[in-house]
Amino acid sequence: MVTIALYRPQIPPNTGNISRLAVGLDIPLFIVGKPAFDMDDKSVKRAGLDYWEHLKLSKYQSIEEMTAANPDNRIILVTTKGYTPYYDFDFKNGDILLFGSETDGLPKDYIKNNLPNTITIPMPGNVRSLNLSNSAAIVAYHALNYLGYFNNFVRNDNFYTEL
Repeated sequence: MVTIALYRPQIPPNTGNISRLAVGLDIPLFIVGKPAFDMDDKSVKRAGLDYWEHLKLSKYQSIEEMTAANPDNRIILVTTKGYTPYYDFDFKNGDILLFGSETDGLPKDYIKNNLPNTITIPMPGNVRSLNLSNSAAIVAYHALNYLGYFNNFVRNDNFYTEL
């Protein structure tokens, strides 16, 4: 299992979408630092739909507090300044995937001090970054697949008959 962590998120619908992703994958979500909005914001709730009661949410005041509360877990920094493409990274069970805020990213000193545990999503096109909720989905699904999380997934054989 992995955990998604958001550092000082700024856009309510992104946090709502990522919350819904976390529920859909049955993984925890950490909010680190103060979000730029109230977690009860309508747009956060709307994006998360009616899944909030199922969200495994933890809030931390700082990266240091999150690290202290999860001493056995690696913090993997997902950043445009990352060292390794996400698909070449050796994920481990218990990794915390830390994403920076939409406009400021992660603290530069923190990135520099943890460079071996930074990953990036290559973007050959003419953009600086992808949408935060898209990035969280890409990396979380890849990490969980890498760890064999979906090996026991049972296909819904009734899918076509239910249409």
